[in-house]
Amino acid sequence: MDQTPTEPDAWYDQQLVGLKVYRDGEQIGTVARVDHLPAQDLLVVDYNETEVMVPFVKQLVPEVNVAENRVVITPPLGLFEDIEEYQ
Repeated sequence: MDQTPTEPDAWYDQQLVGLKVYRDGEQIGTVARVDHLPAQDLLVVDYNETEVMVPFVKQLVPEVNVAENRVVITPPLGLFEDIEEYQ
């Protein structure tokens, strides 16, 4: 069975789970799973002993590189940290 989706920006869940998640050049976690919701898919990232749900949209997940075992994210302030840390 072919493990490559036919669309250029499409991946199977099993290709994404376990990928290292990078933000600002640093690894911050790994993809735990992909949740499929009616509005959009979410990448669930293991981060500091918790799970953070990142909308799987190009603006927030600009790079997925299965061959290099990495996902690059650009989340908005407050998604991974308390906003009070920056005030």
